[in-house]
Amino acid sequence: MNQAEAFLLDQVPMVTRSLIPTTLKTAYSAAVAHVQETPFLNVPSAKDNCGRIIAWAVDFGFQKLIESGQWSADYRWQPFASPTGRYLEIILSHSVVTISQVCNSSKQPRDVKFRKNKRLNNQGCLDIAGFCSENKIIGLPHILLLHGHRTLNFAHLGVPNESHTEGFIYKTANLMLMPHEVPITHEAPVEDTDYDSVMTLKEEIDRWRKDNGA
Repeated sequence: MNQAEAFLLDQVPMVTRSLIPTTLKTAYSAAVAHVQETPFLNVPSAKDNCGRIIAWAVDFGFQKLIESGQWSADYRWQPFASPTGRYLEIILSHSVVTISQVCNSSKQPRDVKFRKNKRLNNQGCLDIAGFCSENKIIGLPHILLLHGHRTLNFAHLGVPNESHTEGFIYKTANLMLMPHEVPITHEAPVEDTDYDSVMTLKEEIDRWRKDNGA
């Protein structure tokens, strides 16, 4: 287990991950039903952009998952770098999660400015086997929640590499294939060295927050 995998397990444990498939399936079903029931969404131009309906339903699903207390996290709506709208940011104890529809789960989503800025926060702290004091924290690490475009055939949590073209430092297996219910005790074993490294990283993130008023 490398640094990024151990950190991701700390931030999104298996019990929480088991909620993701159901939330996505419910959102996709709601989006499909809404399109079928709304005539003007069935014209060709609307069908070509049905991914937007799915994205909005997914955002709504995860907002409600957090508001219900099932996912112990917070959320906020952040503006895009260009003032064309907002995106959902899920706030965990020491990281943030954003959600993206992608056609290819092995590649990072489109390289828009806000993702690029967040991706740089992983620099020097999650792309090595273990965190050390020489690595500089420059922001909260960024986690991507990826799901299938139009067809819900996969979902992954991934830590993006600093270089957009190099994919991910670490990415989970397909969450759509995991059990819907996971016992609280069912967690992947974390070696002592990984645990210590993650704790050191979290302490450095806390120090960065304090120094930067974040």
